[in-house]
Amino acid sequence: MLVGVPREIFPGERRVALVPAVIPNLKKAGLDVIVEPGAGLQAGYPDADYVSKGATIEADRAKIFVKADIILQVLCYGSNDVTGRQDLLLLRKSQVLIGFLRPLGDVRTVQEIAATGVTAFSVELMPRTTRAQSMDALSSMGTICGYKAVLLAADTLPRLFPMLTTAAGTITPARVLVMGAGVAGLQAIATARRLGAVVSAYDLRPAVREQVQSLGGRFVELELQAKDAQDAGGYAKAQDESFYQRQRELLGQVVAQHDVVITAAVIPGKKSPVLVTKEMVAAMAPGSVIVDLAAERGGNCELTRMGELAVEDGVTIIGSINLASTVPYHASQMYARNLTNFLLNMVKDGQFKLNRDDEIVRGTLVTEGGEIVNPRVREFFALPALVAQR
Repeated sequence: MLVGVPREIFPGERRVALVPAVIPNLKKAGLDVIVEPGAGLQAGYPDADYVSKGATIEADRAKIFVKADIILQVLCYGSNDVTGRQDLLLLRKSQVLIGFLRPLGDVRTVQEIAATGVTAFSVELMPRTTRAQSMDALSSMGTICGYKAVLLAADTLPRLFPMLTTAAGTITPARVLVMGAGVAGLQAIATARRLGAVVSAYDLRPAVREQVQSLGGRFVELELQAKDAQDAGGYAKAQDESFYQRQRELLGQVVAQHDVVITAAVIPGKKSPVLVTKEMVAAMAPGSVIVDLAAERGGNCELTRMGELAVEDGVTIIGSINLASTVPYHASQMYARNLTNFLLNMVKDGQFKLNRDDEIVRGTLVTEGGEIVNPRVREFFALPALVAQR
């Protein structure tokens, strides 16, 4: 079987779906790889490296889609809502597509993908289980986003992060608050601590307290208890508006005490909850920084502008998106390993085998045979249940 790796076409995207180092593993499993020229160049992987590991460079992008049985991308149509439609026209019946699809975004987009007849897998839907950890691309990219968020904050803050004792006196450490202690938030805590900041963290899931403390952070306790804080897959669940209103009231004083606030509270398929209001921003000291990792989904800060840097009441609010693409070498390396592990889980004797009894396959399979077949996606969009085929 032939695996195709086209160049990413989302504006500013620098990652690539496969790196040269994983190609021998695919070839050992009976898969050949074709790559579009320059696909890995911006991530630091020249064409010659792919060829040296056994891949073939295919100059015509359209031919990659024609020849390949399996297409691997970072941002497929769905996640790539700017230029992705041109790839939609190249997909064909029974071809396998794996990548970020944003399956809980726009139902019409998912239906368009299904209409091509492609068998599409969305890596966003990977179960949060021990067995699936090595395939969890969302967590890999979250790790990079958490790391980069702290660097952006440190670069913008008019203060030093660490405590320093100098001949000119003692410099007090920066105070960092991380809101949302998922993968990105935990990495932000670890990175801020390495830079010498005093770090606190808040999450509506009490179960993450030990993880925060193990990284050297202080867990912020509020007199507020969430109902069903996380779903069976380990993802945070949305709460009602009365909960968020009370949460904002209690968090106001906490936010004002910090120089940097990094927000990373994302609910899959939902608009991000507003955790930092404009009143909270006004109460922060001039020069403070907010990095909103939920900017693409509406933002955790009321004043966030997606993809932009804003200054309100002397506070800088960073709404950057696609941060993982700003560290393309290692982001691509991690993503490629995730995809390789996922793909090899479905390849037996050089052939692609769709085992619907496998929870990983079942959970990530979005479209097949012209239909949206994922129960979670169908339920989210209130689509009628599919009739089981005998």
